[in-house]
Amino acid sequence: MSVAKIFTGKSTAYLGEKIARAYGAVLGKASLQIFSDGEMCPVYDESVRGHDVFIIQSTNPPSDNFMELLLMIDAAKRASAKHVTVVVPYFGYARQDRKDKPRVAIAAKLMANLISAAGANRIVTCDLHADQIQGFFDIPVDHLDGSAIFVPYLRSLKLKNITFASPDVGGVKRTRAFAKFFNAELVVCDKHRKLANKVASMQLIGDVKDRDVVLVDDLIDTGGTMCKAAKLIMDKGAHSVRAVVTHPLLSGDAYENIGKSVLEELVVTDTLPLKNGSSKIKVLSIAELMSKAIRIIHDNASISSLFINP
Repeated sequence: MSVAKIFTGKSTAYLGEKIARAYGAVLGKASLQIFSDGEMCPVYDESVRGHDVFIIQSTNPPSDNFMELLLMIDAAKRASAKHVTVVVPYFGYARQDRKDKPRVAIAAKLMANLISAAGANRIVTCDLHADQIQGFFDIPVDHLDGSAIFVPYLRSLKLKNITFASPDVGGVKRTRAFAKFFNAELVVCDKHRKLANKVASMQLIGDVKDRDVVLVDDLIDTGGTMCKAAKLIMDKGAHSVRAVVTHPLLSGDAYENIGKSVLEELVVTDTLPLKNGSSKIKVLSIAELMSKAIRIIHDNASISSLFINP
């Protein structure tokens, strides 16, 4: 009888241990050999023959993280694993999901192709940058929703006049799901960019006067957009503003931007490790949600129970 064996890549070891603990299992034994030129050679230090293998690894930069995942998939297939599921808490390169100007790559599709080519049978991920990326895969995709983590926390705050805000037009669908659950109002920050990570102008669509506003997004990079949106909302008369964001990339001057911002708090998950600490950043773990997904997949049950429906 096959059992579920959980392994983790190097960059997500901190989360892999939490997921295995939440599942009630011991993290599988694996090692990573690195040659002097940087070439990687992952090795399973226990048998996986005939078993369901779950490999946990986010594909955030550097690209070595993605390469390690591909090699771990290939190694598991060649070791006669019965079924290989990749658990990718943060799916990197997802922002390049369409050809929005001439002569550019559609990186999200390429990453999906590589995961399938390596031999993965299934992928579990959370809050893709765009829902349609699920269609880039030729294998089953279990797309988990960060709202299952954030909604209970927001309910515990008991905000009286809660209103949800999308920091850009593209995030309206995600934000609307929160608004529906809380039967709350929705506002939108319409931004215009001249360069990547540089917001030229922003306008607020909707009323936030005397409201406790929650900004919702899938990822935060430099924090420029989020902090600018928070200031705009407070300038329009909001009582408070905070943000819930699934993936804390937090690059460049992100920590400084957040520290100086009007945000009461930035609530994130641990799909990515924080590089620095901040009194304004609160981390909620996604380990329990991921462990439940692994158990359901191994038992061939329905995963719909993991979603919070408005």
